[in-house]
Amino acid sequence: MLKEVYQEAENRMKGAIQSLEEDLAGIRTGRANPSLVERLSVEYYGNPTPLIQLATISVPEARQLLIRPFDASTLKTIERAILASDLGLNPSNDGKAIRLILPPLTEERRRDLVKVVHNRVEEARVSARNVRRDCIKDLREFEQEKMISEDDLKRGEEDIQKLTDKYILDLAAIGERKEREILEV
Repeated sequence: MLKEVYQEAENRMKGAIQSLEEDLAGIRTGRANPSLVERLSVEYYGNPTPLIQLATISVPEARQLLIRPFDASTLKTIERAILASDLGLNPSNDGKAIRLILPPLTEERRRDLVKVVHNRVEEARVSARNVRRDCIKDLREFEQEKMISEDDLKRGEEDIQKLTDKYILDLAAIGERKEREILEV
């Protein structure tokens, strides 16, 4: 009984870490990275579709992304989606592909991006704490229903707390790594 609750908590906290890493991959640093635009939503035949499903994205130079659509008719809609996004990039369309030149980040923009990273990390911490709360609530219900003893409840709460502390440290480390990436000149 305790193992299942512990396993569920660990899986959900791993999900929080994975979600944070995907979120942070979309935040711009000084270098070009395909993950910056991969999840960008493009209107394709009336359906919002991730850009990664409509085109190949490559990095020909350190500060440039090259987007080659599989279907040339989607070039304009991809261009509009990039302009409408909060990336602050101006696409250059040559009729076959779109080039995105990433200008160097200003100091002010870097600080804004660091704030965004802090907010995303805090959201992930809250998510991990919510997992802890749910699991401890489950354990208390098991104890009330006499499915586990009071000692098992205390041991389970301690184990869940240790797991939460571990994952919160991992989340902080991921955030610090991304912050260093952003502030790197």
